[in-house]
Amino acid sequence: MKLTKNFSLSEFACNDGSEFPIDVIENIKELAINLQILRDYIAMPITINSGYRSPAHNKKIGGVKNSQHLTGMAGDLKSDLPTNLLGEAIELLIESGKMKQGGIGVYKTFVHYDIRGSRARW
Repeated sequence: MKLTKNFSLSEFACNDGSEFPIDVIENIKELAINLQILRDYIAMPITINSGYRSPAHNKKIGGVKNSQHLTGMAGDLKSDLPTNLLGEAIELLIESGKMKQGGIGVYKTFVHYDIRGSRARW
């Protein structure tokens, strides 16, 4: 299922093959809309390393119990931009009101972005 010009539902699938619960699909759609804004801004592809996570998969990989991934509201992202610049682009788009306020975590190999609606940074 195509969610935006460049993102499909399958890109947000749990890495353990679990089905999406019906109640997370709307969150994934909203996340994809925000990520499309980022993709258009940076003008390069974005890979979703981790989108929705089933409770079992989240536990297996050591995710936090209240992870935004459990509700389909988070994505761990990779692009050809260095992670610090990808994180800065998200911050700029949030500050300018183009992307939804949420969590940003910049790691060595990926950037976490979620649409929790409140500011969180790590």
